[in-house]
Amino acid sequence: MIKRFKKREEFRKSYRINEGISAPTLRVLGSDGKQIGVISRAEALEKARALGLDLVGIAPNANPPVAKIIDYKKFLYQEGKKKKEEKRKSKVSETKELRLGPFMDNHDLQVVIKKASEFLQDGNKVKLVVKFIGRQIQHPEFGERIVDEVIKSVSPFSKIERERHFEGKQLITLLSPEKKKNYEKENQEISEQKV
Repeated sequence: MIKRFKKREEFRKSYRINEGISAPTLRVLGSDGKQIGVISRAEALEKARALGLDLVGIAPNANPPVAKIIDYKKFLYQEGKKKKEEKRKSKVSETKELRLGPFMDNHDLQVVIKKASEFLQDGNKVKLVVKFIGRQIQHPEFGERIVDEVIKSVSPFSKIERERHFEGKQLITLLSPEKKKNYEKENQEISEQKV
């Protein structure tokens, strides 16, 4: 019988609170984040009890260790909120694949160009794949022309990460987004100059 264990969620960081703090002197912060000063552990515990709050060790490896006078549950809530905010802000770049044909109609090509520009402006990489079927491989210049047209159209906000190359009967190119610029502002300035 094979035992399967569920992977534990992220290990919860534990903090020492009140009597669990062993350092004789501490750098103490108030609940508003302002520094109270370097005081003894007993004095810090006394101040925390007087306010009806907990003494939470937030940086035990510092010299002297740092502790904060705050409600422990409120502190955990704030830490969780910070982690969620960091996770939300860090966007993982994906690679989006767009398939093309060597003999595409102009309208179909414009749709692919529009999609590629949307993906690149969102910060994703775009992999262009031109698939040759049957004897189409005898004319690779048609596929190269299609790829060149797409690259030229999205060049203001992209750069070529991997040059075009053949993998079997597929012509592949990888584009990555250029560092984000404010395109709307740039376009507005250009239109104002013309007026």
